[in-house]
Amino acid sequence: MNVDDVVLNFNPNTLLILNVVLALIMLGIALDTAPEDFKVVARKPKPFVIAILAQLIVLPAVTFCLTLILPVTPSMALGMLLVACCPPGNISQVLTHRSGGNVALSVSMTAVSNLIYIVVLPLSIAFWGSLHPTARSLLETVELNPWQMLVDIFLIIGVPFLTGLGIRARFPAFAAKVQPFVKWFSLLALVGFIVAALAGNWSYFVAFLGIILAVVAIHDAVALAIGYSTAVVGGLGTRERKAMTFEVGIRNAGLGLGLVFTFFGGLGGMAIVAGWWGIWDIIAGLAVAALWARHTRRRTGSAKGDATRHATAPEAA
Repeated sequence: MNVDDVVLNFNPNTLLILNVVLALIMLGIALDTAPEDFKVVARKPKPFVIAILAQLIVLPAVTFCLTLILPVTPSMALGMLLVACCPPGNISQVLTHRSGGNVALSVSMTAVSNLIYIVVLPLSIAFWGSLHPTARSLLETVELNPWQMLVDIFLIIGVPFLTGLGIRARFPAFAAKVQPFVKWFSLLALVGFIVAALAGNWSYFVAFLGIILAVVAIHDAVALAIGYSTAVVGGLGTRERKAMTFEVGIRNAGLGLGLVFTFFGGLGGMAIVAGWWGIWDIIAGLAVAALWARHTRRRTGSAKGDATRHATAPEAA
């Protein structure tokens, strides 16, 4: 059985539920985003510029190279590229907090990045996919329309995000009250959805279990490493390096899964890669955050590494 010939079981009603969950995730991010978060980027643009370059250029480029090195099929390669082209996931802020990183920087980067990805994502996957020696044939088969994808992404990401920003601006007390519920409910719903999707197609997942686990683990580790190394090269401080690690290493694979079923007909390799990514990056991220916080606490007595610094002030910018 070839994973490129597999089409996962999915129906329009289930896809609608997934899109609603993704919209709730974006709403939760926006409800937790204040005008100050955008001002942080304007006042201290260096960390954000480094993060954007790492996400929009370095991560897709390195992923492209990985697809040529690892023993992946065309649909798996396209799935890896799609995940790399997705915006950061909102759990990056949770992981940044657990590791003692700069949460304010993480929130501001996630907020601005998601606005940029509304336009960039469809163009990015079309660009990198068209360059791939084997995966580009799949793009030609599905006749991917980047502009139609842009419209769908705007409806899934843009509308709820802008709605959340409006609610936060007009009703800050209400936004602060409901945001934790929306954030955690949507995250748990997404994890449950991905688990259910994998369980519903368990025979396919098991058939390609070994290669999928290895590829996703390597890809995720590389993504986390890119976030950290670009922060080091950019001269950022320890807490900013932690934020960058998770901002680049944690991707919104749930959105990628939704796009697989919307534009690629549930193509097996793409769907399995995106689905497992959504589970694995949370597991790996929690492990890295816990180890990082423990190491920093043992060395300095504080998970942040510097208890005297204000949480919103970057150590180096």
